[in-house]
Amino acid sequence: MQRKLAARPSLVITGCNGQIGFELQRYLAQVCRVVALDRAACDLSRTAAIREAMRTIRPDIVVNAAGYTNVDKAEIDRELAFAINGAAVGVLAEECVALQSLLIHYSTDYVFDGNKQQPYVETDTASPESIYGKSKLAGEEAIARSEVRALTLRTGWVAGAHGDNFIKRILKKSRSQQTLSVVADRFGTPTTAPRIASVTADLVRKYFELEDKRSFPFGLYHLAASGQTDWHTYSVEILTRARAQGIALRVQPEQVIAVSATEYAGVAPRPRNSCLEAKKIERVFGIKLPEWKIDVHRVLDEIFQHVRDE
Repeated sequence: MQRKLAARPSLVITGCNGQIGFELQRYLAQVCRVVALDRAACDLSRTAAIREAMRTIRPDIVVNAAGYTNVDKAEIDRELAFAINGAAVGVLAEECVALQSLLIHYSTDYVFDGNKQQPYVETDTASPESIYGKSKLAGEEAIARSEVRALTLRTGWVAGAHGDNFIKRILKKSRSQQTLSVVADRFGTPTTAPRIASVTADLVRKYFELEDKRSFPFGLYHLAASGQTDWHTYSVEILTRARAQGIALRVQPEQVIAVSATEYAGVAPRPRNSCLEAKKIERVFGIKLPEWKIDVHRVLDEIFQHVRDE
């Protein structure tokens, strides 16, 4: 009698067209059967749409890469930001409890006020000042109140070759403008979308390898590259790499003007320090995150290839 093969585990990615969601599809397809949902297929601002998608697909894992990410606009669009970043996460948690599924959710460095001098650890008190940060903290809290099996992964300064981000904006401005001013007194750690997706795939593999899924070390983890920088130094690094790769620039790296955050006309308050320490994820899972420049250079080289093809 032939043994029946077990069905390949299924995994849902919400927000599949975002920076992280796009990369997740590439990395997770190697691990399990992936169902990628964009906003049209699963609008996180509509509770009924979330429940219908989860109950139809019945995934073993839900990776929530969707979110309201416009930091300044969130100050005005508070209701929608909280609906997507807060309430929707609670609904996903409820559905995952019913399905006995794992929920993987991404949060942000902006849940901190930025007043700490050292990098933030998971046990530090979250005290966001922006609506965006508060709405993301509401999502974290919804998971914490739930009985869901979950990994909450905080990251920050996300960049990739797909989608809009700081790297692309700096490159565009340096090629079209005569001058470029960038904030030099806000600190963080650029973490690339491919690295976030790669680590997520590693965590999913480890989860599937366990016979007793209840023994998996669920919880809150920081997922950030090592080291730190400021926006001005980051910009100089981007343009230095661009020039070395033969990309035509109107603003050269040494011409980027360093300015204070007080001169930056942002609507939302932003933390002065949003560096995240990722020692817990290394200690628990053996996942060591590289120095930020290593992954940023890889993303830059991919972006430069697209620039040359234009």
